[in-house]
Amino acid sequence: MKICAIAIVATVKGMGERISFKSNGGTCDGYLANGGGPGVIVIQEWWGLVPHIQDVADRYAADGFTALAPDLYHGESSTEPDGAGKLMMGLNLAQAAKDLSGAVDFLQATTGHQKVGVVGYCMGGGLTMVLACQRPDAVAAAAPYYGVIPWPSAQPDWSKLAAKVVGEYAELDDFAGPETVKALEAQLKALGKDATLNIHAGTQHAFFNDARPEVFDASAAKIAFDRTLDLFKTSL
Repeated sequence: MKICAIAIVATVKGMGERISFKSNGGTCDGYLANGGGPGVIVIQEWWGLVPHIQDVADRYAADGFTALAPDLYHGESSTEPDGAGKLMMGLNLAQAAKDLSGAVDFLQATTGHQKVGVVGYCMGGGLTMVLACQRPDAVAAAAPYYGVIPWPSAQPDWSKLAAKVVGEYAELDDFAGPETVKALEAQLKALGKDATLNIHAGTQHAFFNDARPEVFDASAAKIAFDRTLDLFKTSL
């Protein structure tokens, strides 16, 4: 299905713009940074569609991708962990699935490329894998960063996964620790999936987030970003 209608609702600082796209009969807002190439969905952390995530979309656009960060909280966000946790646990998963699928359709129509990449962080890392299993027809590359799937009802049907997966995880992570990561990688490989989940030694959860200096690790972040770029450039 071709999605052609775009409503530009606001301009924000950076390469991109706020847009609205169709979402299974409704609409979802998002941040679009158009670098002219294949589509990449950037999925937010539990904080919401905050400036950091928009900046990440800009980075992918600067490397030639058309990056869309959907606003899965529909206008809400938080700067406090308690508030972010409440937003995450209150997320309507059925609506989020529609919004993410709508983002896939929008990028296909906008770019003319049928293959789409997905990258997500924390909560968004978990949703990266959920989307890859929901839309194997389109998602060719998935890059979960310290992905967490905190909702029992959202566990993916791993048998449907078709994308190449290259994940980035933290050694010192209370949410998605090395044992959990290694178990998931083994499970995926046992199903014949192309999945490599990298663990960065000495790093903490959210090591990629340069807006949080208490956990940011510049070296690990660069290694991870370069690897994700390579994944998208070779798969899309």
